[in-house]
Amino acid sequence: MYRIYAKLGAAGIAAAAVAAPLAAFAQQGSAEAVEAVAVGGGTAYILNTLLFLIGGFLVMWMAAGFAMLEAGLVRTKNVSMQCLKNIALYAIAGIMFWFIGYNIAYPGDFNGYFGLSGIIYPMQGVGEADVETGYSVASDWFFQMVFCATTASIVSGTLAERIKLWPFLLFTVILTGIIYPTVVSWEWGAGFLDQMGFSDFAGSTLVHSTGGWAALTGALILGARLGRYGADGKVMVFPGTNIPLATLGTFILWLGWFGFNGASQLAMGTVGDVSDVSKIFVNTNMSACAGVVTAIVLTQILYKKVDVTMALNGALAGLVSITAEPLTPSVPAALFIGAIGGALVVAVVPLLDKLKIDDVVGAIPVHLCAGIWGTLIVPLTNGDVPFMAQLIGVLATGVFVSIASAIVWFALKFTIGLRPTEEEEMLGLDRVEVGVDAYPEFVNR
Repeated sequence: MYRIYAKLGAAGIAAAAVAAPLAAFAQQGSAEAVEAVAVGGGTAYILNTLLFLIGGFLVMWMAAGFAMLEAGLVRTKNVSMQCLKNIALYAIAGIMFWFIGYNIAYPGDFNGYFGLSGIIYPMQGVGEADVETGYSVASDWFFQMVFCATTASIVSGTLAERIKLWPFLLFTVILTGIIYPTVVSWEWGAGFLDQMGFSDFAGSTLVHSTGGWAALTGALILGARLGRYGADGKVMVFPGTNIPLATLGTFILWLGWFGFNGASQLAMGTVGDVSDVSKIFVNTNMSACAGVVTAIVLTQILYKKVDVTMALNGALAGLVSITAEPLTPSVPAALFIGAIGGALVVAVVPLLDKLKIDDVVGAIPVHLCAGIWGTLIVPLTNGDVPFMAQLIGVLATGVFVSIASAIVWFALKFTIGLRPTEEEEMLGLDRVEVGVDAYPEFVNR
């Protein structure tokens, strides 16, 4: 799936490099013939490793997108806390996935439900390379690790403005070190879901729904922000502090998603792989576009005004929806998948308010609901995937993550506590726990 086209310094070199493969394409029209145009083992190793590294740093850049999105959608008095949580969770995810997480996610031969191949992921030595693997083991670890961090970022946004720093970070340790890797092992680690035929190309369920279930469980146990819901059922709107910043965060996430989905092709050693990566880019982009347009149209129809935050989350829901299968859909199918994702945001956000579930940034409709939708719709475009396997994967993930998360959340609640005092919450967590105001001129908002 990697790009292998490069600009060469001499036209003659470029022609010599591509003329033979192009001639082969002209004579062989089948998909198998295209796949056969492959580079040698050493070159494939380099290209595959490069794909992991480029995809990895694009997904790492999504951490900045989450931070900016959350910083823009919370109130001024809690912006520094969100920035701190996001850089801290990324660091914790890196350490925990190296220490134990990867070896749970990819345990080798195991019972299909939980395995552990050891602790501390081994990296290759200086100058070493096992070409038989097809890629650098360090590049593989890095690419997998940034996915782990994405899961924790989802929880951060939902629980913003009313959770203390240390219990959140302790939950992140368990989420990134044990809960997320266990779910990953069921599919990407060749566990029981993989054996059933379950398919999740880049993680609509394994990454996004896992984060969404953990966030929903935390929101139910933690409760809503003070004053969010009145006794008469009235919903108090707490406007975000910086819509331009939230918009920037959304575009950063959109950009990073090309690495998230594109590099999940996991190979760039053939022309067929590179062509598939290109198609993944297109489908990923178009699904997000459909999510935005759908959210804009629906909010105009329902509320007579367009809600920019719904449009931002419409983009993200479109991206989450296509993540389970970004390769096999046609462009019209990708537009359809993304449009339903955008519609889910518009429908679920007010539903959560009716249920008095306080989701500050809309992560539950975006990552949980759109993740479920994207997973269940995979058989529409990939006939090799059984619907029952997809349904069982969604349910198994929901049950396991919810129960495991609830155990951790309750343990933290009854030991060190989850929430600040009412006085501290009113004052703002920037003053109470961080000690640095993000906007010292506007601390009263």
